[in-house]
Amino acid sequence: MTGDAKGEYRGTGYRNDAELQAWLAKRPSEAALEQGLPIIDPHHHFWDTPQRGRYLLPELLDDLSGGHNIVSTVFLECRSMYRKDGPAEIAPVGEVEFVNGIAAMSASGGYGPCRVAEAIIGHADLTLGARVREVLETEIRVGGGRFRGIRHGVSWDSNDSIQKFATRVVPPHLVRDPKFREGFAQLAPLGLSFESWQYHPQLPDAIDLARAFPGTTIILNHVGGVLGVGPYSGRRQEILTGWKKDIAELAKCPNVNVKLGGVGMTSFGFDFHERDVPPSSEDLAAAWRQYIEPCIEAFGPSRCMFERISRRTSNRAATPSCGMPSNASPPTRRPSKRPSSTAALRRGCTV
Repeated sequence: MTGDAKGEYRGTGYRNDAELQAWLAKRPSEAALEQGLPIIDPHHHFWDTPQRGRYLLPELLDDLSGGHNIVSTVFLECRSMYRKDGPAEIAPVGEVEFVNGIAAMSASGGYGPCRVAEAIIGHADLTLGARVREVLETEIRVGGGRFRGIRHGVSWDSNDSIQKFATRVVPPHLVRDPKFREGFAQLAPLGLSFESWQYHPQLPDAIDLARAFPGTTIILNHVGGVLGVGPYSGRRQEILTGWKKDIAELAKCPNVNVKLGGVGMTSFGFDFHERDVPPSSEDLAAAWRQYIEPCIEAFGPSRCMFERISRRTSNRAATPSCGMPSNASPPTRRPSKRPSSTAALRRGCTV
């Protein structure tokens, strides 16, 4: 049964790593369906910090061992291993170097058949304007042929109960800023894509950006970042109506693709993380269908991809190996898996 969270929103980090593992261990194991189906995991992170814990190659491979045929993965920026020395605008290059090293380890074949981080999405500060091109070219150079694009998160909300947990502090309507757009204009000429991460009230900004740059591939993260906490709590159906309209409008832009996932994040306002036992795949499918299916209907299967996001990322309601539950019904999980997962590496579409 689906319910809304009752406790105060505490950001996406609800439990520490040890508590999270203990909680996940209570969930009965479920066999993966269609175990031979090749899948690209298009969204995961790597980090090693006291606050976040450790999530590196061994932890990722453990997550991918649930029975699905994960043939390769795409890393998405998470402000990890930035360079300590040198100009601040070059610091994100360190993350690309770090992940490319892990990708090289995986490419050796010594860690199994899955090719981890076969594509890399980094970060570059687009508010640098045209000067960001130097950063992008450096990331291409150190990326070993794996660097595909960037994410410059612009998630912002006027309510402090949400905004105080932002991982990157940005002003409102950043994507409409002329300097930001000057930097954004550097992506397409370099063959790079843009990962769009914002909250659902900001979707009109994303629509405007997509229309202004029809030649740049944009990947909408987390079905548009629907909020169900703070001032948005208890308004799910009202918000869903407006969100569907924005999704339909965004889907009119052929340069935009969408990642189906992230719905387990605590910011969506479900109560799964408050339960004594983690939800089953059927529980998640029932709750998430209201967001997944409208995206598939609006964008079409070829412009959708299921994203997993690591179970340790933010104490979300985790699934065994994929962005959608392993035993979800065929109408929920099949439409985007075959056509767009393999396109993720080719187009640079990730999350």
